[in-house]
Amino acid sequence: MGKLSNEKIAGEDSPPMTSDYEQNHGPTVGGVHWDQLEGLTLYEKKCKLINHEVDSNGMGKYQWYIWGLCGFGYFIDLLWAQAFGLMLAPLQQEMGFPANQSGNISTAFSAGLTAGAFTWGVLVDIIGRQWAFNLTCLFSAAFGLGLGGCSTYTGFLVVTAFIGFGIGGNIPIDTTICLEFIPQNKRFLLALLSIFQPIGVTICSAIAFGFIPKYSCSPGFIEGKNALISCNLATGGEPCCSKADNMGWRYFAFTLGSITLFIFFLRFVVFRFKESPKFLVYRGKDEKAVATLTYIANYNKRECGLTLADFEALQAESDSHHSGAELLGSGAKQAALSLGGKVKVEISRYGLLFKNKDVAILTILVWLTYICDFWGFTLAGTYLPAIFACKSGDLGLSLTQTYRNYLAIYTPGIFGVLLGAMMYRVPKLGRQLTMIITSALMGISIFVFTAVNTQPANIGLNMMEYFFQSAFNAVLYGWTPEVFPAPIRGTACGLASFWGRLFGIIAPLMAQTLLPAGGICTDVQATTRILYLAGGLTLGCVLTISLFPRKLVGSESM
Repeated sequence: MGKLSNEKIAGEDSPPMTSDYEQNHGPTVGGVHWDQLEGLTLYEKKCKLINHEVDSNGMGKYQWYIWGLCGFGYFIDLLWAQAFGLMLAPLQQEMGFPANQSGNISTAFSAGLTAGAFTWGVLVDIIGRQWAFNLTCLFSAAFGLGLGGCSTYTGFLVVTAFIGFGIGGNIPIDTTICLEFIPQNKRFLLALLSIFQPIGVTICSAIAFGFIPKYSCSPGFIEGKNALISCNLATGGEPCCSKADNMGWRYFAFTLGSITLFIFFLRFVVFRFKESPKFLVYRGKDEKAVATLTYIANYNKRECGLTLADFEALQAESDSHHSGAELLGSGAKQAALSLGGKVKVEISRYGLLFKNKDVAILTILVWLTYICDFWGFTLAGTYLPAIFACKSGDLGLSLTQTYRNYLAIYTPGIFGVLLGAMMYRVPKLGRQLTMIITSALMGISIFVFTAVNTQPANIGLNMMEYFFQSAFNAVLYGWTPEVFPAPIRGTACGLASFWGRLFGIIAPLMAQTLLPAGGICTDVQATTRILYLAGGLTLGCVLTISLFPRKLVGSESM
């Protein structure tokens, strides 16, 4: 990101300073020329040295493991988000809640995601990346396994919220971690992390295809008014949909919970990564940061090019007394601060979100972009599968055919991420233009879907929506942590997700008021209004992204 301070090591008219370190080791420190460090704060100078060391590592074995494990966080994010849309209809048929309460599932999940995004996003900059990375996954796994045991709608909603709380921190944490361990010239891999999302959606759809059509009540929900009534609503000896006849969605939930638990096992037992060097530096733990970099270099079978003496040389050359923000990363000096001084440093971190006009504008526009994006894809994820099923029923397609078509719709999202990652590598304008184009096409596809009802058109437009949603989010999620420095990176990403998730709560609450009590399949005009609500806000991303300050798009991460 831009510089945290315009203070220079020496005055502009002063001759360059020559330290004992420079006399003994030459014109570079930690492999970086002294001239490249002029005008930077002490923390930024240390980040320059860390970036150089990380770049020297390249994409070694350690980096690929980190990238893969972070990718699994993306994987379970949409694995679960997609799951609730796929289990909504059989759940409603069994439990008998009215259609105008169907949005409560998405609301509960989004409420958990909102709380999780804020809580874990802030904690990752306080307790560190390592603990937050593992605890989010464990939390999601525990409650995910319990979801299938729910027998009441209220219990289902409570457990859903706790699953969301665990998952809510995944993307802010995973992008933060990945950015701080991969080389600068491989940052397109941040966007490529999103490839795990459509893979998660595809696998989720495949698991649902295996369980729900086979183990659901018959006549099923797809048959509209002819579907079997819930036993909670049945009278006398009327045939009804019971728990024993509707175990498909439960088997589905147990399977997803087991997958999430396995990912926690991979993260916590199979490969345990070291704490981020940039986190350690801005916490004043220079020695541990160098130890981590040395461990990574040795893991990749190379020598570390950075030593504690390099950081100490920077300390000797810098005056870090001008502000609380400049005390970040000042090593032993920061660690020795009084409690009041440490509080001042903590408060100063949050000021980095609004440190100048351009950064303040960018911060607000990023929040607005996340709001529009999450609004659109929350409604799409909640209602598009059900609307698609209703339209398939009108066309005479079976439940098995409908769930098989979901696979055809969501699999191309993998290629959408590849498109986003490819465009991500185009300097500066590549990111911005890609997000503008893909968000526009995502919104347009939702609008057009309201006007058609043929099998090819229904599949094609839903496929188009998810393809461009995948491409858009790949770039957005990868780019967001780049433009905020490490002291505030997790918090910045967490706050952006928080605002998005918050409006992800509001969106389905508004949408469900548009639905008749008889169900989503009984009123075409109601489904059209919901799709307009989703498509219209999605197009808001076009405006907000167009206003991003261009000089901050694609700058070096600190």
